[in-house]
Amino acid sequence: MDVTERRAWDRVRSLRAPLGAAAVLAAAVTYLAVVDPHEPGHYPVCPLYYLTGLYCPGCGALRAVHDLAHADLAGAARMNLLFVFCVPVVITLWARWALRSWQGRSARTNIAHPAHLWGLLAVAAVFWVVRNTPFGHFLAP
Repeated sequence: MDVTERRAWDRVRSLRAPLGAAAVLAAAVTYLAVVDPHEPGHYPVCPLYYLTGLYCPGCGALRAVHDLAHADLAGAARMNLLFVFCVPVVITLWARWALRSWQGRSARTNIAHPAHLWGLLAVAAVFWVVRNTPFGHFLAP
């Protein structure tokens, strides 16, 4: 095997982690598309909701994934608006990870700036509080 072939195989091998993560995610989305979370009894209830009656930032995300898998953007937004806005962000971060892997950059390189992650955490906290108030009830699933 010459140097060019070896570099090509190294690039292909470097994509194992991003492609593996995409395959696992695709399998999960396929399962959620087939087994409807809108039907009671298919999935467990959110533990926070079960114990406190409060919606966490992730409540409704399984139903949102199901709705997105069936191309129902409005239905997904009604279930969990924050999740719907995060989908393009996650796809972008995955694409950056795959590109950096393809280029041979270290996996330890920051894919997202820490300030952006802290900002996302702050938005999730505000979303969590607002969706549990009377004036933010439209954000509840």
